[in-house]
Amino acid sequence: MLKQRENWASKLGFILAAAGSAVGLGNIWRFPYVVGTNGGAVFVLIYLVVVFLIGYPMMVTESAIGKHTRSNPVGAFRALAPNSPWWLAGALGVFTGFVILSYYSVVAGWSLSYIFKTLFGTVGPGVDTADAFVGHITSVWPPIIWHAVFMLLTVGIIAAGIVKGIQRWVQILWPVMAVLIVLLIIRAVTLPGAGAGIAFFLAPDFSQVTGVTFLNAVSQAFFTLSLGMGVFITYGSYLKEDDNISGSAGSVVGMDTLIALLAGFVVFPAVFAMGLDPSAGAGLTFITLPAVFAEMPAGVLFGTLFFILLAVAALTSAISLLEVVAAWLIDEKGWTRGKAAAVLGVVIFVVGIPSSLGFSVWSGFSMPGVGTDLLDTYDWFANSIFLPLGGLLTAVFAGYVWGAKKVQDEANFGSGNLKVGNWLAVMIRIVIPVAILVVMIWGIVETFAG
Repeated sequence: MLKQRENWASKLGFILAAAGSAVGLGNIWRFPYVVGTNGGAVFVLIYLVVVFLIGYPMMVTESAIGKHTRSNPVGAFRALAPNSPWWLAGALGVFTGFVILSYYSVVAGWSLSYIFKTLFGTVGPGVDTADAFVGHITSVWPPIIWHAVFMLLTVGIIAAGIVKGIQRWVQILWPVMAVLIVLLIIRAVTLPGAGAGIAFFLAPDFSQVTGVTFLNAVSQAFFTLSLGMGVFITYGSYLKEDDNISGSAGSVVGMDTLIALLAGFVVFPAVFAMGLDPSAGAGLTFITLPAVFAEMPAGVLFGTLFFILLAVAALTSAISLLEVVAAWLIDEKGWTRGKAAAVLGVVIFVVGIPSSLGFSVWSGFSMPGVGTDLLDTYDWFANSIFLPLGGLLTAVFAGYVWGAKKVQDEANFGSGNLKVGNWLAVMIRIVIPVAILVVMIWGIVETFAG
């Protein structure tokens, strides 16, 4: 018997909300710079293989667990394996989403501030974009204020509920994202010299492949698809009994991958057209691209549109991360949705402050091999340890404890053209756990050895 629970108003509502969760800073901020620092097209190729061999089966599995139990990640694992420590796997997902949102909101705050910096010329022609960015993140209060603004927007949507909050807003924000990215691609690929950027993005060089490349591909897939952090267990719990998971998950993976690739066609043609460095790392978005916009015709317009796109994408993902933790408090502690959203918003805001201050008053922090600041360190632990580990535990649990056949039956229940076959059992019982474990160990050893 399914528990009474708020549902998505339509199948499209789930797909858009889930795709909105997947499409975020991971696609438009993180994907281009990870591609740029991992050899370009060869990373894209490995990433696509990981997305479809690991990402899709994991999304199906997590959604099936959520739909079957109608519960948050902790409650879902507890329901399927009572009186066992498996609930800790769900708790890891909740914790991971909490940690990611704390620094994700800081970066999203940067994107909000850059809408106005670009619009009013603070990072326009004649401005050293590196100095402008460093000046922003090393100041104490402006980044924290924008961090707070972004969290307020996220809390407001979560407090409104599943249909009136999450579903309503993603149905508005998705078309906005689509229009903006098409406009930006048209501008980028028509710049003189853009062809070199397209070649970098599409022509693989296999000499660039290392263990870190594979680890980054797996962590990027988990980050951008919102896997291993309880999002799809939570979102799956709001599905109706006859909603088909396998087809919906396919639509979400396809939409997310498309947006990531389109973001590459925005960034790399523009970067190469201006003769700039594609391996500029996290600064690619906030240093290199503003320099590109400053030099191109109508740069103020296109620069402003780009940072609106970045902020909108960040918001659709942030609401899913906050919903995971809020659902846990609502289900397990009996809190009202408004109280859960408000309290969590404050706590996550406070936890995120160190990752902002890591560029200013706490800039002396450094973890060798991982990062030179607190935000990089948060990001490394979340993406290289917590997310893959969460995926590994979920796959083992689904394959050996709950049962791969039950995952398959739940995923295929309801109307839908795309069905998962017996190959799903092989993937979640053998291929995915082994692949994640090998890649994690290989990548971590190379990270610290280097």
